[in-house]
Amino acid sequence: MTDRPSSYPHFRLNFEQQQKRAKDLLKAARAGEPAALSRFKSRAKLAEAQHLIAQELRFENWAALKRHILAMASERRLMEACSLPGAEVSPLPALDAEPRTLHIRCGNDIKTPLERAGFRGEFYEHSYPYLSGPVRDGGAGCLEERARYLVSHYGEDLGLAYDQVLDSLRHDERRLLDSADFKRVVIWSEPDCYDQLVLIRLLGHYAAHRRPPFIELVNVGDFPGTTRFIGLGQLPPEALRMLWATRRLIGAEELDLGLQTWRALASSDPRALAAIMRSGTPALPLLSPALHRHIRELPSSVNGLSMTEEMALTLLSTEPLTLREMFTRMNHITDPLPGQGDLQVRDRVLGMETAREPVFVRSPCHDPHVRDNPPWPDRLTITDLGRAVLRGDVDFRSLKPVPRWVGGVEIGATQPDWRWNERIREPQRR
Repeated sequence: MTDRPSSYPHFRLNFEQQQKRAKDLLKAARAGEPAALSRFKSRAKLAEAQHLIAQELRFENWAALKRHILAMASERRLMEACSLPGAEVSPLPALDAEPRTLHIRCGNDIKTPLERAGFRGEFYEHSYPYLSGPVRDGGAGCLEERARYLVSHYGEDLGLAYDQVLDSLRHDERRLLDSADFKRVVIWSEPDCYDQLVLIRLLGHYAAHRRPPFIELVNVGDFPGTTRFIGLGQLPPEALRMLWATRRLIGAEELDLGLQTWRALASSDPRALAAIMRSGTPALPLLSPALHRHIRELPSSVNGLSMTEEMALTLLSTEPLTLREMFTRMNHITDPLPGQGDLQVRDRVLGMETAREPVFVRSPCHDPHVRDNPPWPDRLTITDLGRAVLRGDVDFRSLKPVPRWVGGVEIGATQPDWRWNERIREPQRR
């Protein structure tokens, strides 16, 4: 093991520490401290203090907390025993030894943790940002359009050239087609838009093309810990071993839903996607909330702002913030389903600067002690016009910001002018 016992502190819980927290809470309540006392329904007792601590960590009860911590510790001890130099223990058995397995993830955040956890299958990263880039259901020029988008938005940051990106996209498509040669494909996914849109892309592909005998899904909506669960990359290797037991086989119902949703996402008319969202998608329970979050990037019927744009102006209406501070607050507090990377947030927020009149002003940072690269330390301050837009007195789209994409819908470049009505959860033409 290369990670220390103190690694992953938010999701590697210590039972003795939680026992102490429960006793401290009980002690504070019995001492009459208002904040502690207000948490108890009746006379403060240790059992209720333990229950409150368990719920705080997103467990149903104290017994569930204890079982989870013991299971995590057991998996970790096994991993450590098999990695000690000269230990008289056989190498960590591969959980995915049979059948021949390909793991698919929308990033490389769990590739190394999977290896540390004892997985030996091959790994394929499918990471196009369908949540922000143009989406087409195949056809001539589809990959070229995606390559142009990636280079125009991320080329300077990541050192990308068009030919290089196009070759990479073509290679990815071949890998996806060739994945049918594996006996088993396992998709690792989490609840945010990024992951769920990649998931429907994969399921839509397998519904329409040759596919492996077994497709399995590890679809994680939450994981107990002391901080908000945002994604699989937060979790220690032993957690991935535990999640392996939660995987389920994908069948015709999930494949059909994936294909239907993928085609709706790629459509220039967002009404079919909204109808799927309203269905609750019971075959894929994490999909409906992600579609709701995604479709709220359409301009609002109230003020013309996308959800990200509205979150940005709402934060700035309280105080000026650096772009880095704004991203952190969105990711950890204000976004109900965070999943955008920092570059997506940057593009969506700073894209507002292309409006013909400013809704915020940006002050570059000249402090030589600040190590963050521009534009992240730049400070944003809302303008009076920004406040008027936020109130709904001015429609943001009337200020003519540059066009952008929400799936297959190009905002601001074509007709009709689609708006999202959150009250009735329906896209409308204007």
